[in-house]
Amino acid sequence: MANGKVFTVTAKVNRQASSALRRLNFESILVWTPAGFRHADAGEDVPPAEGERRFLGRSAGIRATGSADVLAALKKGLPQSSFEKLHKAIGLTSLELARAARISLRTLHRRKQGGRLLPEESERVFRIACVFDRAVDVLGGLDAARKWFKTPLRALAGKTPLEYCDMEIGLREVELVLGRIEHGVFS
Repeated sequence: MANGKVFTVTAKVNRQASSALRRLNFESILVWTPAGFRHADAGEDVPPAEGERRFLGRSAGIRATGSADVLAALKKGLPQSSFEKLHKAIGLTSLELARAARISLRTLHRRKQGGRLLPEESERVFRIACVFDRAVDVLGGLDAARKWFKTPLRALAGKTPLEYCDMEIGLREVELVLGRIEHGVFS
């Protein structure tokens, strides 16, 4: 008798789950864009895809499509406006991004007057932009990436991804976490 009741309850739950699955269609979860599948609820925050062409460092306003373009831009020094665009894209203050890029506020003020960052500073800003852009792609939207960048993670010893971005090895760790998230591994 008890087995009959368990079976009845299980069958009823299975019928409810089955009917819920029939109402759920693939398009309510993911939508296709020229850049690949995106979450349907990603909304307007998802940067518009530029066909199949992917720009490296797009959140900092960099329009480099390959390594040669990136190297040329970094050796020349990024315009100081790249720093401004990145801190607005991530939703940080200038001070927060300056700490992560290891640029003092006094130096940043001098760069504003000169118009360009030094190659070393440019490289750090570029790397942070690339990691943030990857977070936008993996997490499905700008707001999700902003929130994630400021949230302490167990995988990063309780630190935020932003805190880890001040050193090269930390940036690599953040990239590894994003790779695990992208492949469905709990992080």
